[in-house]
Amino acid sequence: MPDSNDPFQDLFNDPSHAAQYADRPAQFMPGYHDVHRMIGVLIRERASDEAHVLVHGAGGGLEIEAFATKNPEWTFTGVEPAKPMLDEAAKRLAPLTERVVLHHGYIDDAPEGPFDAATSLLTLHFLDRKSRQDTVTNIVRRLKPGAPFIAVHCSFPQSPEQRDTWLLRHRACAIAGGADPDLAEQGRAAIEQSLPVLDPYKDLAILTGAGLVNVTEFYAAFTWRGWVGYAP
Repeated sequence: MPDSNDPFQDLFNDPSHAAQYADRPAQFMPGYHDVHRMIGVLIRERASDEAHVLVHGAGGGLEIEAFATKNPEWTFTGVEPAKPMLDEAAKRLAPLTERVVLHHGYIDDAPEGPFDAATSLLTLHFLDRKSRQDTVTNIVRRLKPGAPFIAVHCSFPQSPEQRDTWLLRHRACAIAGGADPDLAEQGRAAIEQSLPVLDPYKDLAILTGAGLVNVTEFYAAFTWRGWVGYAP
């Protein structure tokens, strides 16, 4: 979720928005549920059956629910700054309370670990470049050597012509996915005006600059990218 200076902060701290959040990611992000499945595969490549996973931006609880359902021995630590989103996560994850601990705050408020894996889904695009670099660095230092870190967020070419093209495609894809056209346009406008999206090569530089090795892109869909890298 956003940092303390981000205009999206008010949105995610709105309880009514938090209550309606669960259905929206799949409308706006192609293959949303498939990405959860792919991330499970990437974590299982390196982690044991009893992996402890750090989830950055755990609000809503959707990814923890998806990972936990397929991996009954995994445990999770989630961190999230928006209290209404964290409350929704707690409701969703109530049947999993013995396997999930949720923290209200930012990455500095998360336990030191070390963790067997970490994820940051639909979150880093809210942070400016410096905050993004600091956040990823703080996640990586909480990982065991060789542990995977998986990030998925908005990342697409930022030249003016390309940016406009991809934002229009983002809106059209959301409408095709069932989003209300007005809501889809609001999403497009919000990204254009307020989201500090970076070019994919700049996002890659942040991941490698945080110390991750063997970083590869495993997912690309319109305005979205996903990478996996490994703690040194």
